[in-house]
Amino acid sequence: MYRKKDPNQLAFEDFYLPFGGKLRSDNRWVMLSKQIPWSAVEKEYIVHFSEDDLGSPAKASRIAFGALIIKEQLGITDREVVQQVRENHFLQYFLGLSSYQDTAPFHDSMLTHFRKRFGQEALEKINESIALKSKEAEESRETLEETSPDEEEPPPKGKLIVDATCTPADIKYPTDLNLLNEAREKTETFIDRMHGFRVSPNKKPRTYRQKARKAYLLVSKARAPGRKKMRKGIGQQLRYLKRNLSSITQMAEEGLLVHLEKNQYRQLLIITELYRQQASMHRLKVHRSPDRIVSIAQPHVRPIVRGKASAKVEFGAKISLSLVEGISFVDRISWDAYNESEDLKDQIERYRTRFGHYPASVHADKIYRTRENRSYLKTTAFVCLGSPWVALKKKLNRTATH
Repeated sequence: MYRKKDPNQLAFEDFYLPFGGKLRSDNRWVMLSKQIPWSAVEKEYIVHFSEDDLGSPAKASRIAFGALIIKEQLGITDREVVQQVRENHFLQYFLGLSSYQDTAPFHDSMLTHFRKRFGQEALEKINESIALKSKEAEESRETLEETSPDEEEPPPKGKLIVDATCTPADIKYPTDLNLLNEAREKTETFIDRMHGFRVSPNKKPRTYRQKARKAYLLVSKARAPGRKKMRKGIGQQLRYLKRNLSSITQMAEEGLLVHLEKNQYRQLLIITELYRQQASMHRLKVHRSPDRIVSIAQPHVRPIVRGKASAKVEFGAKISLSLVEGISFVDRISWDAYNESEDLKDQIERYRTRFGHYPASVHADKIYRTRENRSYLKTTAFVCLGSPWVALKKKLNRTATH
């Protein structure tokens, strides 16, 4: 159940402080609260709740979305967010409270639910609203509304910067040996739990955990293990893991799999796929695998090759960005690697949709200069965008000729 509240911004002069005084209008949280379209946030938030008057009312959309902003802005944990909100009256005003209170308005476990209620599509819509409001693009929107299909295309204005980057996930740097050791240890806990629910006094399956741990440390603690030693260590962990998975399969036939917790069963499925990938790479002597798992806790994370000197490979989501007058628009988010040059056409068209006209110039890396993108700029973009693109068109023609 959700009780809709007035999303309008409370005047900071009306915020009640029991110890006297008033909020400062130049405080960063007061200023930030005026830049966020809370009505758009609530519109995306209430779709997760029914209109029935049953159950406890959910937290307000402003509290849910504001708590996530506080966490990312300050770079703190969920528990620290609750403590900061409880101690800071500016943060309470940012969350839409009418007066200061010395108790936290929500528990730290609620942030997990808040994150689930704002999906990728909802965040994209909210980000569009925030960016357009910050840019104060009223004139651009009016131009878009006044333009009809029969009228001429408005002249291009503005500068569009496009690029792609990786948002690193908070995971331990993965290695095949460490992943297999972690998977082996988890399967040992699964076997212990399933065996504890056996009625008949069957003998517990052997896991050789002490020998497996010793074999792992022999390689992981080495100063510079060579290829042969590393391959041998990976092969040993694969064999121990295979034995544990076989034991779990036999115990599952006895009906003991239902005694695993939901998270443990999920991890078991992930470990099974991890073993298949690692065994295949070890057998073929390669280091690539489709949809390679690099984290048991976050199996959706994929390795993104960046080619940088400091980090050739990063682990996280790859995003395509459009930068317009200092404001960033996230045009694409993907956990799988892709070629960012495919997004150029869509990013230019999105610019036109947002502001009612094409950009006067587009700035991008060389990777965007593909044959398809050049053809699009010559045949479509130049016809619509007019003279500001003539110089760039000539330059592209000379490049194509040479």
